[in-house]
This record gives sequence, structure tokens and C-alpha cells, in this order.
Amino acid sequence: MGDLTDSLPTSTAPQRPAPFREDCWSEDATSTLVDAWGRRYMELNRGNLRQKDWQEVADAVNARHGHVKKARRTDVQCKNRIDTIKKKYKIEKARVTSSNGALASSWPFFSRLDALIGPTMSAKKPSSTSPPLALPLPYWKTPSPAAPSASVGALPQKRPMPAVDDSYFRRNYSAVAAAAAAEAVDEDDDEEEEEEESRWSAERSGDVDGMRQLARAIERFGEIYEKVEAEKQKQMFELEKQRMQFVKDVEFQRMKMFMDTQVQLEKIKRAKRSGLNGERIR
Repeated sequence: MGDLTDSLPTSTAPQRPAPFREDCWSEDATSTLVDAWGRRYMELNRGNLRQKDWQEVADAVNARHGHVKKARRTDVQCKNRIDTIKKKYKIEKARVTSSNGALASSWPFFSRLDALIGPTMSAKKPSSTSPPLALPLPYWKTPSPAAPSASVGALPQKRPMPAVDDSYFRRNYSAVAAAAAAEAVDEDDDEEEEEEESRWSAERSGDVDGMRQLARAIERFGEIYEKVEAEKQKQMFELEKQRMQFVKDVEFQRMKMFMDTQVQLEKIKRAKRSGLNGERIR
């Protein structure tokens, strides 16, 4: 039975392709983003970027990597990516600092981030050097004094507590301290990120309100322009009507004068004829 089971072919499930995320960043696109953000960040004297600044950064990234529609980035995606890179840099910085120069970061963007936001991090107030609460400390119990010999029925002495081997804590203390330092730096920077996020949201809401006011002004201008054009057309129609009436009156007067002239000429001719006829009769 075992041989029969081993001889049967094993059916393997087809591997599904990994889902494609439209917001995944390649290393080249991330490098372009860091360069564009770094230039704008230094132009603002290491200040926070506003919504229009993030839009300029997104335009710079799309100019080089946005030839495909799925690869185009928005200002929000660029800001979120920079926040992720900052957090990664803080972890790497804390690990390098805790090693006292023994370790070097292999992260390709560490040197550029260190030149951009490293001075701002070193200027901040250093965190407390007390060990983290999660780090257990060795404990020794002080032996109790010996009982007096005059006591009735001496109690058996307790066995001494074995010495605690703290080599494990010493080996892992640097790693825990680095994580604690990174967490402390994150707590300080989270407040700045929240302030920047609220300021950025306020700017976006202000831009939306400005666009709404602009749309209302354009709509109002369109209504006024439409009324002016309608009034202009009405006046032109009235002027054309008056011109046609004037031409009609002038033509009527001309015809009337022409008819009167013809009548007068006919009367003169008849008078001359009647005069000639009278002279001949005489």
C-alpha cells in the first residue's frame, strides 16, 4: 500500500502571481523622489513642505517614471513614501549609533537621508539613558542574619540562590537600547508629523475652498456675460428694426416726390398743349 501511495503523482497547486500594488516603489523611483524632495526640503531651509510643494515633487517623479498610467504618483503617495523612508532611516541611525561606529548601514539611501535630516535629529534633545522597562535586571537576595543559638529548635538554613547569568542581557542590551532610542525618536517625530499632517490637511481644505470660490466667481461671471450678450443682441435687433423703418420712410418719401414731380410735369405739358391749340384756332 505504501508503494502504491508513493507511485501516485502528487498534484501541486498552481502558483498564483503576486498581486500588483499600484503604490509599490522601485529603487530608481524612490531615488528620484528623495532627490526631488531633498532639493525642495533644503530650499525651504529644512522646513515642512506644503501641498503645492508635494505636487511639484510628484510632477518631478512622474516626469521620469510616470510614462505608464499605473506608475504615476500623486502628492499623497509621495508624502507617505517619504514618511516611510524617514522611519527606516531612524531605525538605521539608532542601530549605527548604538554600535559606536562598529556597524555601517548598507541601506542605499542612508547617506542621503543622514545629510538631509541627520542634523535636525542631532539637534534635538537626547532621550533618557535609563534602561527600558522591558529589560529585566539581575536580582540578588540579601541573606538573612543567622538565628541566635539560644533559640529553641534552630530552623534549617536556606540554600543560597544561584548567581544569575546576565551574559544574555549584556549581549542583547545594545539591540534593545537601539530599539528604545528609535522608539524615543519616533515619539518626538510623530508629534511633528501630526502637526505637519494637520497643517497640510488645512492647506488642502483651504485650496478646496479657494477652488470653490473661484468656481462660483466664474459661474457668476458667465451669468453676467450671458445677460450682457442678450441685452446686446436685443439692442442690435432694435437698431436694425429702426434702420429698416428709416430706409422704408426714405424710400416712400422719394417715391412720393417722384410722383409729385411727374404730376407737375404732366400738368405743365397739358397747359402748353392747350395754349398751342388756342393759338391755332385764332
